[in-house]
Amino acid sequence: MGLLHTYAADVVWTGAGSTGTTGYAAYARDHEVRVDGKAPILASADPAFRGDPARHNPEELLVAALAQCHMLWFLHLAASAGVVVVGYTDRAGGTMRVEAAGHGQFTEVVLRPQVTIRPGGAVPADEDPSGLDAQLADLHRRAHEHCFVARSVSFPVRTDPAPVVLESTGTGDVTR
Repeated sequence: MGLLHTYAADVVWTGAGSTGTTGYAAYARDHEVRVDGKAPILASADPAFRGDPARHNPEELLVAALAQCHMLWFLHLAASAGVVVVGYTDRAGGTMRVEAAGHGQFTEVVLRPQVTIRPGGAVPADEDPSGLDAQLADLHRRAHEHCFVARSVSFPVRTDPAPVVLESTGTGDVTR
């Protein structure tokens, strides 16, 4: 059996107002996610479910957690492989199906990482493009295999990386 890690978060409803749940439309979905020693995350329901659009919702936070986990594993594996990553962004998106009775579930999340690397080291400046693409694809595959959050959900999490950007020393980055 492996090491066990535990995580704790407090969720505190702040939307009771003076009426509480006297009716479906009588209360706000506002709440805070609190973790000891950290700033609270102001959250609510998705606006489609009467939530505050200015606050984060659980569905967005789930998509973000999947993207964060993948990124952190990718950076770890890249560093171990000698690939110097100097930029990483992800425009992740998830699809959720809600059925007539109100039940719902995610059907998939797609991660769309854009990685900027510094040529040299494990990635020579004149690297064969197909070799570089294969190396980065392998790092993404391995990051997905290691991601604790992706391994814990029951829906597909796909990775659809954007073309790699090679850091340049001149006029800006060069996308391949």
